[in-house]
Amino acid sequence: MSTTISKAANNAQISYNVSFPEAQAHYADIEMHITGLQQNTLELKMPVWTPGSYLIREFAKNIESFSAEANGKAIASPKINKNTWQIVTKGVSAVTVKYRVYAFELSVRTSFVDASHAFLSTTGIFVYPANMLHSPAIIHIAPYKNWDKVSTSLEMVNNDPFTRHSPNFDILFDSPIEVGNQDVFSFDASGVHYEICMYGGGNYDKEKLKADLHKIVEQEVAVFGENPNKHYVFIVHNRQRNGGGLEHLSSTVLGASRDSYANDKGYQGFLSLVAHEHFHLWNVKRLRPIVLGPFDYDNENYTTNLWIAEGFTEYYQGIIVRRTQLFPVENYFEAIESEFNTLENLPGREVQTVAESSFDAWIKAYRPNENSNNTTISYYNKGAIIGMMLDLEIINNSKGKYKLDDAMKYMYNQYYKTLKRGYTDAEFKAAFEKFAGKKLDDFYAKYINGLTPVDYNKYLGYAGYKIVDELAGKNDAALGVATTTTAGKKVIVTAVQRGTAAYIDGINVNDELTAIDGTPVTDAAAIISGKKPGDKITVTVTRDGQAIDLPVTLLKNTRVKYNIVSVDNPTEQQLAVRKKWLSL
Repeated sequence: MSTTISKAANNAQISYNVSFPEAQAHYADIEMHITGLQQNTLELKMPVWTPGSYLIREFAKNIESFSAEANGKAIASPKINKNTWQIVTKGVSAVTVKYRVYAFELSVRTSFVDASHAFLSTTGIFVYPANMLHSPAIIHIAPYKNWDKVSTSLEMVNNDPFTRHSPNFDILFDSPIEVGNQDVFSFDASGVHYEICMYGGGNYDKEKLKADLHKIVEQEVAVFGENPNKHYVFIVHNRQRNGGGLEHLSSTVLGASRDSYANDKGYQGFLSLVAHEHFHLWNVKRLRPIVLGPFDYDNENYTTNLWIAEGFTEYYQGIIVRRTQLFPVENYFEAIESEFNTLENLPGREVQTVAESSFDAWIKAYRPNENSNNTTISYYNKGAIIGMMLDLEIINNSKGKYKLDDAMKYMYNQYYKTLKRGYTDAEFKAAFEKFAGKKLDDFYAKYINGLTPVDYNKYLGYAGYKIVDELAGKNDAALGVATTTTAGKKVIVTAVQRGTAAYIDGINVNDELTAIDGTPVTDAAAIISGKKPGDKITVTVTRDGQAIDLPVTLLKNTRVKYNIVSVDNPTEQQLAVRKKWLSL
């Protein structure tokens, strides 16, 4: 896409030049020009977080050599707090600011520069003038050596791929930029032009990818009834081992393992990641909790609704791939069974509600420690399960007239398109009730704001399914620790599960397991294999350089492994729900 820029009357004009004179050392050099200033003081700020990744990341830590000049002379630009620089501009109408950004953090949410390419996660690259978030900006990219492509959803200026325009800073901060020699190919779907930009090589089949991504796009557009973009970009970073994704308004960044495309499991995993991040262009980027926009880039933006924003998106990634008919229904069941088993084997499910998990994302989700599994859950995981439960509730109670899609489309039209604002918790609850045809106070009390165990059989039963525990009837003993083995063959405890023998009898994280009943430990699970709950053992650990003998009474292994199976003789109603749910 291309546009021609005209000066905005009575506004400062902002432009950036981005270059990479030391790409091999992981630096991006930024030169910012601001003209048309009519103020005595200019404050320049860098965001402390990036939307979609709920953690204060302090991007200003990567800035060095910050300086400013006006009329060809250096002017003072002191840093007045962790992410703000202040420049006196009395009598000055134009300022040039220069700084460098060190970019060497490999993830979908942080910038990375080396001699092969540059990935610019824009919240960590561009400072912005305080109180000017609505201002447009021009970004010119000076490529390093033989780099010949720029991939971003920002529009070109005068058909120059290295010069881009952003209407405002919210859009700039939601538009990552890939610069290098990436492999770019495209397809059109639902009237939108899609680019796939592959960095790092890989064993992908371009034609197959285009065909299968087209199917995913069409299925997701069908949920909401429209695609609000004209141009959308998939930026894919292929590495030896990679994963993760981050959504943006008109693009996404995906991490993939370059050799995973040729096997079914790896390829389905990639398509699920595509379905997840692309679904976000509606759910969270436009249909969003009310606090998630306009953004406060200086502070945390708290919401109790990430179980909808992220959890429902995780639910839809599986059900959308199912709707493409690219894989059998058994593959979908494996994915949803994995969600069940992840939640049910977490002691934290008895401690943290999904609403609390959403709110505490800023201090817990991205900062796990050795005790996290005992105290927390994932709003992705439980949110996906709640999405399934509400989908089945709506289908069953409406006798197949509605499903969760209808609530999502209604909320998108009502709040994004009509009211042009985000939703509250109560407003989304009312939408679920509208299509379920019943009050959901009890559901919310149990599953959103409470710790009631999920009644899987009730909700799966609507579709004529139930869960069975593969491990039921077993009477295995468990110690209750996770371990890692060092290069020196030491077995080190990395986690202790709440309520287990190790937890009760005092085995600690960072203990070295040296012996059980005098037998040297090389594999703790193998040593207790064959023992039964109630058996007493002596575990010898080294803690802080001292050997300690701990008497331990083994307990029953409480791990579950649920599978979904059909009930005997499902009713006509159950079969109708099943068909609607699974697109059979």
